[in-house]
Amino acid sequence: MNNWPKSKALLNTNEKWIPGGVVSLNRKSDPNIAFTKGKGSRIWDIDGNEYIDYQAGFASAFLGHNDPDINGAVKKSMDNHEVLMGAGPTTHEGELAALFCACVPTVESIQVTCTGSEATYHAIRISRAVTEKDHVIIIQGGYNGWHNDVSANVMSSLEDIGPRVSPGEYLYDSLSAGIPQGHKDLIHVVNFNDLESIAYVVEKYPVACIILEPILQNIGIVKPNENYLKGLREMADEKGFLLIFDEVKTGFRHALGGYQSICGITPDLSSFGKAVANGYPIGVIGGKKKYMDYFNHPEKGKRVLIAGTFNAHPFTDAAAIATLKKLSSPEFAVYDHLENMGELLEKGLIDIFNRYDKPFKVARIKSAYCVYFMDHAPVDFHDIVLNHDFEWDKAYRNELIHEGVYNFPLPIKQGSISFAHTEKDITETLDKTEKVVKKLMNK
Repeated sequence: MNNWPKSKALLNTNEKWIPGGVVSLNRKSDPNIAFTKGKGSRIWDIDGNEYIDYQAGFASAFLGHNDPDINGAVKKSMDNHEVLMGAGPTTHEGELAALFCACVPTVESIQVTCTGSEATYHAIRISRAVTEKDHVIIIQGGYNGWHNDVSANVMSSLEDIGPRVSPGEYLYDSLSAGIPQGHKDLIHVVNFNDLESIAYVVEKYPVACIILEPILQNIGIVKPNENYLKGLREMADEKGFLLIFDEVKTGFRHALGGYQSICGITPDLSSFGKAVANGYPIGVIGGKKKYMDYFNHPEKGKRVLIAGTFNAHPFTDAAAIATLKKLSSPEFAVYDHLENMGELLEKGLIDIFNRYDKPFKVARIKSAYCVYFMDHAPVDFHDIVLNHDFEWDKAYRNELIHEGVYNFPLPIKQGSISFAHTEKDITETLDKTEKVVKKLMNK
């Protein structure tokens, strides 16, 4: 492939009107490619190149790009001239809520937002209202959105956070200017899979909640150790703070009931997004009714505000309803197909790397995966920083992009298989991967 001249020209033009040239700077990458079309498992860029896609809008296009059933539901909503008035209920939101709670039986009621970040924001706000405490625990290497409570310690350097400590906490490594120091003082950062450090923080501060991805997918696929999530549940009950699962990435991708249905742990609150509407903009906060009812608490001083003109827009609701119906339909057997594709890709990657003298570990859960260039599955962020070959990972991703296989070109970012991927896609991906690995190993 060439150097994407049209993509570069577009970015340069955008920079005249948009700071950084991209409206969400999380999308800015190297190479910074402008994609113009997606269908199923394939995407095309403005320069005319075609790729097998494993980025999927940070895992949101779970059924594949522009799934005809989902787009058809949205088109029907448009053809019916459905409207969002900003007054009264919409015709879809009740249906969506009932269907969502049927799919995720550990969630008793929901509210709908436009983004996952809004959902995590509201979850933390509820936890503070319920517990009447202010401090929040977040996970080193996790991503839970853009707001003040969580915009820190996502991809930190050891120079910024220091070596591993346990029990203990890490320095607040802010992602953003403009966060008051007083707010930073309320946030406590610990590593994934470290119950001792959570106990340490809870003993020192009045903690309202811990929010975490139940699988740490912002930095690939870091799975919880045995009894880690159970330990969190027990500690939350004992110490009086709320347990929040951020299932924006894990929800619906791993199981119809979210990852909480797999691990058997019921959080107090959960956030969802990404796969709920197959790429249409949506976030969901759900959980135990006694906590969700704080949105409508009879006492003004305990009531938690939720507002948003475009929350539960009829087009987005139509997409979400159609998505959940398709995911739950035995006719499509979505999860069986995805497990087959994930297993095929994992076995193929292992077979390729076993032929070369390069430490690696393929970490996978259902349709999400990451290749680590280290000799074991990581347990936390520090494990990755100390053992993973980031330079090799970057080169590997860039070479795959040039071959027409697109993963986000930043080391340790998750790859996502969609329902639209076929055995042909996986076989082609593996053929190109072998070509790339052979080239890199012979350098």
